[in-house]
Amino acid sequence: MKRKTTIIAEIGENHMGNMEMAKAMITTAADFGADIVKFQSYRGADTKPDDPERDFFKQVELSEDMHFELKAVAEEKGVRFLSSPFNVERAQFLIEKLGLNEIKVASGKMHNTKLLDYLNSQNDKVKTVYISTGVATIDMIRESVNRLKDIERVVIFHCVATYPLKDEDANLRAVATLIREFPDYEIGYSDHTCGIEACVAAVALGATVLEKHYTFNTLMPGTDHLGAITPQALGELVMWIERIEPMLGTGEKKPTEAERQIAHLLRDRFGD
Repeated sequence: MKRKTTIIAEIGENHMGNMEMAKAMITTAADFGADIVKFQSYRGADTKPDDPERDFFKQVELSEDMHFELKAVAEEKGVRFLSSPFNVERAQFLIEKLGLNEIKVASGKMHNTKLLDYLNSQNDKVKTVYISTGVATIDMIRESVNRLKDIERVVIFHCVATYPLKDEDANLRAVATLIREFPDYEIGYSDHTCGIEACVAAVALGATVLEKHYTFNTLMPGTDHLGAITPQALGELVMWIERIEPMLGTGEKKPTEAERQIAHLLRDRFGD
């Protein structure tokens, strides 16, 4: 049975500015079961001069040529290429030059009305927008998704924007809250905890799309590695999702065919 849950391997900046590593991460993510590989599109020079990570962002930023090259690798491996633009100019590049029809909005940009309005204006090209909701309330989320009203498919991710995320702060029941509050939208989960357990639980709660940071080594420097998964852990996550999806069923409470066949034994075996 084909897996229903979409798994996004968030490579982000975990390639550390190394193009060969970025390509290898795409290849292994595809080999271990990811459906989408995701990057981040920004220019380090756009950060504030006093930003403590300005030099790091310059080191790991992807040039336009790199975007085209990495997208080609993803297509060759049979996975979709996705990225998060951090301003309108980068969104224009992703949509109008790179030709993406799916865009991810990061938690930090879910309140950027210029970006959201631009994405909405591109509804003839952009068919899916994934939006993370770290540092947001239900009212804030509603305001943001209302600006994407012309987009065919909007997937709202429960997300807690700390890296790595403490287990007690994951608040996974918010997945069910979002399903209740936004019945016309798909609900996903962007995970920053260590390990795969939160992702498995989110699917059990109703998430249809998972996003998880991806790395070759969780001990590499940077906040996005410690809460990431390795290729082997990605393969384990895929295995667990494929196992629990059939277990979830339809939610309708009624006897199974196997139960009906043994009902008389269960009810009558010991008489009155």
